Amino acid sequence: MLIIGIAGGTGSGKTTVVHQIMNELPDTEVAVISQDSYYKETNNLSYEERTKINFDHPRAIDFELLVDHLKQLKAGNIIEQPVYSFVTHNRTDDSIVTHPRKVMIVEGILILSNPELRDLFDIKVFVHADSDERLIRRLKRDIAERGRDMDEVLNRYQNTLKPMHQQFIEPTKAYADIIIPNDKYNTVAIDVVRAVINQRIL
Repeated sequence: MLIIGIAGGTGSGKTTVVHQIMNELPDTEVAVISQDSYYKETNNLSYEERTKINFDHPRAIDFELLVDHLKQLKAGNIIEQPVYSFVTHNRTDDSIVTHPRKVMIVEGILILSNPELRDLFDIKVFVHADSDERLIRRLKRDIAERGRDMDEVLNRYQNTLKPMHQQFIEPTKAYADIIIPNDKYNTVAIDVVRAVINQRIL
């Protein structure tokens, strides 16, 4: 099993990179695990308290479960990924049955910040985009998909996203094997990742 970690700031284009890699592989050989599924359970908190959680801090992520699940997959076992709701800021009762594949892609803003998780990755990728571009994408996504309003998104960006990015996300670029500038014409870095995958799974 080849495990690829794809990190980068919010709105950097990680999902696009994941899709570009997946498009070249048969469905039966690749699966994706999202860090967003592993936000900690917050049943003990009220909705108001949950809205105040700093979701861009490593403390918000259940890294222990994520590491355990990856190890389970590596051992050939099936796992049940949690399903997280950004509307309620909590895990739902659902889960996604995930089978081991030749290639497992793990994507998320903080995945390179955890040493134990980092050690499980065969290839570490960081997707880089400038902060203006990331803010614009975040605004569009949160308003369209997560029911936020513009003031809420901008406040969160200013108070948590930006400082957390500088403190916890940007420094993890140093751990990356490949840094992909997020540019739709940038096919070279994607081709390098694909070449490594093909070499490993053929």
